[in-house]
Amino acid sequence: MSTDPAFAAPLLPTSPPDDRLTHDPDGPVLLVGGYGTVGTELAGLAAPAFPLLLAGRSEQRGAALAARLDGATARRWDLADPAPFSAAVRAVVGVVNDPDDRVLRAAVLAGVPYVDVTRWTARLQRAATLTALLRPTAPVLHSSAWMGGVTPLVAAALADRLGGAERIETAIRWDLADRAGADSVEFMDRLGLDYEVIRDGRRRPVAPLGRPGTVRIGDAPTLVAGIDTPEQFTLPLTLGVGTAATRIGFSSRSSTTALLAARRAGFFRWARGDRWEPARRALLYSPGEGGTARLRTDVGFAGRTLTATVEDPAGQAHLTAVGALLGLRRVLGADGAPPPSAGVVFPEQTPRPGRVTADLAALGVTVAVAEGQRGAEAAA
Repeated sequence: MSTDPAFAAPLLPTSPPDDRLTHDPDGPVLLVGGYGTVGTELAGLAAPAFPLLLAGRSEQRGAALAARLDGATARRWDLADPAPFSAAVRAVVGVVNDPDDRVLRAAVLAGVPYVDVTRWTARLQRAATLTALLRPTAPVLHSSAWMGGVTPLVAAALADRLGGAERIETAIRWDLADRAGADSVEFMDRLGLDYEVIRDGRRRPVAPLGRPGTVRIGDAPTLVAGIDTPEQFTLPLTLGVGTAATRIGFSSRSSTTALLAARRAGFFRWARGDRWEPARRALLYSPGEGGTARLRTDVGFAGRTLTATVEDPAGQAHLTAVGALLGLRRVLGADGAPPPSAGVVFPEQTPRPGRVTADLAALGVTVAVAEGQRGAEAAA
């Protein structure tokens, strides 16, 4: 049995807390983690359309945010505290890590529409399995792909224009000046673990930070390397692609170079466990006052390639919140299409792919689409 701390959490708590949610179609939307970095952005975006209940460890912090929003209230729900939580809600959005699936379980058992934007791939796979075993009676949108599901939504929009997708490749530019919550860099704990990808129709294990190269993201050449993200698992299943790849790099080339050097030295393999967590995260988590979120997605089909460059000047927390808001609208059928059937659903299964770029633009996110740019590698 592995003693790796990344696998230390059990599949289910041995004695799940007796949380009691009930479904109230006229009630508030429960945002768990609703006053964190992403939660604050989401609350601001959602408040004009929905009454909100903000929940987290600190009721005081939640109340301070709720006081600035119309129709918002706050309650304490500490996922590490076994004290049960109860509320009557319209929908639930998880904006904080739910390592024991406590929020997921409470929502699914209550038949409450649910959106989650916080899980890395292994936890998403576990959550999707648990969701199916619990036999949900409401839609459960697992939207933990990069930026709250924005990446696969854009991929679905390009695939719709092309008539299909054989290859989806994404390159992310992480702005080191941007604001970031501590949970946003939890993927650093995964950099010592191989993960599975599909390339040219074949599944294969790969090491993190592989396939380094320079990609032009907008007007910015960016050194990027492979990273484990949930859309690399879901896109082959939902859109039938034979290649799905995501790479990431920092706005500072020297920072990316240092990360690659740490990987070559084996740092992420031997520096596992709680003792080395501060050192791992110090390589990335140094949030600034604000930056711009940028990513590029290339979709190829039948000899054609479309490239989308996504840019959010309000930063990655805002872009993630945009993805969460679109997910909330989707499970409630508030986006102009009927809500999905009960059960597991992923963002790229949107029934409105032709509206994705317009929906993003309405929320301050630009998507520039160009054709014929296959081969994202740029001159260094």
